[in-house]
Amino acid sequence: MAAAADSVPAGTFPSFMAEGTLLCRRGEYGKALACFNNALKLRAGDKHCLVARSKCYLKLGDTENSLKDAEASLQNDKTFSKGLYQKAEILYTMGDFEFALVFYHRGYRLRPELQKFRLGIEKSQEAIVNCIGSPSSVKLENKEDLRFISRQAESKKANQKLQVKLTKDQKWTRKWEPVRNPKTERQLLGELYADKAYLEKLLKDEDLMQSSTKQGIKVADLVLSGISYLDTRSEFWQQQKPIYARVRERKLRQQRWMRDKKQKPAEVGRYIVKSMEDIDMLLTGDCPEESCKKAERVLKTIQGWSDDEVPNKNELIGNLHSCIGNAQLEMGQMEAALQSHKMDLEFARQNDLPDAVSRALDNIGRVYARIGKFQQAIDTWEEKIPMAKSSLEKTWLFHEIGQCYLELNKAEAAQNYGQKSLQSADEEGDVEWQLHATVLVAQAQVKLKDYRSAILNFEKALEKAKLIHNEDAQKAIITVSKWAVAKRREAWGSIRCGNDSRDQKKAGKT
Repeated sequence: MAAAADSVPAGTFPSFMAEGTLLCRRGEYGKALACFNNALKLRAGDKHCLVARSKCYLKLGDTENSLKDAEASLQNDKTFSKGLYQKAEILYTMGDFEFALVFYHRGYRLRPELQKFRLGIEKSQEAIVNCIGSPSSVKLENKEDLRFISRQAESKKANQKLQVKLTKDQKWTRKWEPVRNPKTERQLLGELYADKAYLEKLLKDEDLMQSSTKQGIKVADLVLSGISYLDTRSEFWQQQKPIYARVRERKLRQQRWMRDKKQKPAEVGRYIVKSMEDIDMLLTGDCPEESCKKAERVLKTIQGWSDDEVPNKNELIGNLHSCIGNAQLEMGQMEAALQSHKMDLEFARQNDLPDAVSRALDNIGRVYARIGKFQQAIDTWEEKIPMAKSSLEKTWLFHEIGQCYLELNKAEAAQNYGQKSLQSADEEGDVEWQLHATVLVAQAQVKLKDYRSAILNFEKALEKAKLIHNEDAQKAIITVSKWAVAKRREAWGSIRCGNDSRDQKKAGKT
């Protein structure tokens, strides 16, 4: 009994989740991991908790367990957007950029309104180009000794480069296989390079290596474990962003932000690019408050610069207002988010930036929908329709407008936009959005009391849910479909009763 009690942690699932999330934001990943472990003991297989624990593992450099948790979160729901994003992030960190790109695309098809999937697609594509170059620059040669080794295998070999063994005289000797030059290693480790050099120097002191601490731990073990840890981190950072990718990325940033070197110094361009990346990373990393503060600081800084220093100053200011609005939306500050996105729209219109106008209208509509102002959301999104560039964007836009009309009990308009969404989804060939659009049409037809058409559309939706193995959607569709069948029978019963009553009246008169 005592053993069973020890295995069940004292506390509740929500409390462990809240504490773990807080510790994770503070950077105390080890403690956060323990909280998420306890939470999963109380609610095994919870997909949100699995993603949270996966993030902790990733921060700690344990990509294997991180990937296991991400895949477990998708086991029962293949369309879980947070799980898809986390798996993509892990694959990207491991250097599997092609597979990461696949999962970023899957997430984007499901949730095109989330900026983090778009950013993931961009950085994966850039990483692939960094690794192999443009297609035209790649030349393949057929050689007899050509061998293929997976990226994971290379990493495993690299982590085994440090070997320690005892000689017969119990003296420590060290076999070292250098895998990179000191300059490269210094770039990867940064400030930690000096620590590693110091530890390596200690290894040469044989007397010190043979001594032990008060706890009985050999000094040699401590030194070597420290070096091994730094090697592991070095390999981890090398996979995350290779040196050659960093060099190329730095050149691209300078080209992007330094259109006029005389007007825009290199340090200004680097500051802006780095700041925008930090803001995006904080927001996609579930730290909206920090992202908002960072964006506000950068906005204040840029506003103090002249147009000569930053030629695209107004474009940047609008972009920062958009970032602030997105962070405020995540924090639940709806009115503040609305004002920020309206500022973005104002700057976009003043400077004739059509893409920024489209972005601002998209975000303003989302805020209106979140606070229940559905007509304002409809008006905003309908203004955006001509700016939509792809069938997938139109699919999402038509669907959201249709949902707003459904909330306003304007079933006919909801059905119309649902059909438009379905048409765009068919053009894109996206089964997931075909499912969403078909369900919207069926829901509108139920409100219109066109039960026969609604039942047919629910059946179509059920087939699509089966096709993508979405069990939750299947259960929901079956439930509402049964309800629609019952309502149809009820309607037919009322019609028959009315006909029988009229027939009786006619018989009485005769």
